[in-house]
Amino acid sequence: MAGLPFLTKLALWTFSYSTGSFFAIMVVFRVLVGIVKKGPRTLFYTKHRPAPPACMQDPSLGVHGFAHLEDVRLHYVSNGAEDKPLMLLVHGFPEFWYSWRHQLREFKDRFRVVAVDQRGYGDSDKPKGVSNYALTTLTNDLRQLIPALGYKKCVLVGHDWGGLVCWAFAQTNPEMVERLIVMNCPSVDAYFKRLMSGFSQLKKSWYVSFFQIPCVPEMFMGLSDMNALTGMFTGKAMGVKSGAMTEEDVEAYKYTFQRSGFTAPINYYRALVRYPGLALYRLRQPELKVTCPTLIIWGCKDGALDTELAALSADTVSEEATIKYIEDSSHWTPMDRPELVNEYMRDFLDTTSKKSHL
Repeated sequence: MAGLPFLTKLALWTFSYSTGSFFAIMVVFRVLVGIVKKGPRTLFYTKHRPAPPACMQDPSLGVHGFAHLEDVRLHYVSNGAEDKPLMLLVHGFPEFWYSWRHQLREFKDRFRVVAVDQRGYGDSDKPKGVSNYALTTLTNDLRQLIPALGYKKCVLVGHDWGGLVCWAFAQTNPEMVERLIVMNCPSVDAYFKRLMSGFSQLKKSWYVSFFQIPCVPEMFMGLSDMNALTGMFTGKAMGVKSGAMTEEDVEAYKYTFQRSGFTAPINYYRALVRYPGLALYRLRQPELKVTCPTLIIWGCKDGALDTELAALSADTVSEEATIKYIEDSSHWTPMDRPELVNEYMRDFLDTTSKKSHL
């Protein structure tokens, strides 16, 4: 956090908590109205899910394993031979390893493909306390995970929050990233530039402020059998546009978050505001560039992030980054248009393979 002016931190906290309180009041009001209209049993109902859906147990997705790091144990699913180069897949919010099901199958012949549950998600450990989810801690997890899997470097792939962690990791640990692929997530510098340049992204980022408030966001995510997940993945505003998300797929997320809860994932957002030093200061230094070949894939029907962020993020790369736009894809690019995403990934990997010597 060194180097970040106190007034900058104060302004960030003040704005986040004041706007977050406003949204929290709106949610509480909505809950009260729901209790009157539907009754508390309907609003606070959660279906009993004693076992994971069959889609999570598909053997074609790979085998489950655990990596024991210094202070946390991370769960992952691995597909492909261990003597192949590593492709590390890092999910976003509110997701887990299953979001990479299409890529786990697609690239197993060429790579050892590992989809990790980030700390706080799925079957990975969930340390208590917001500080355990600071961006520096998340990047440190990757720095330990890669050698724990038996590698010195990898092809690093991230989406949403996983993309943010991957951007930060590639900037601060360039020797461990052979190639970088990011989907629907801007670099830190691009995000803040866009946030300060107009109202469009600020409006879409309302949930970041809302998540700063204790307890209420967790309650909201759990209402009506976690209906927020259904809306996020299949609703008109945010959901997949191709119909590729089945009811069973949504059940996989509900099963997982029913067991693990939402506090740890929401703490990612809380830590970004409370411990912003790496994000707001170090990662925005002009000399701290991503030096490896980089592919940015962007679904243009993203309800959370402006499309302009893709081009802005390319400025974080020292050489020219490759950008692929998918006009009819939502925020959930790897699941929404998996065939096209995999095609873009294959082409990029083929084009850059001679340079990387993988």
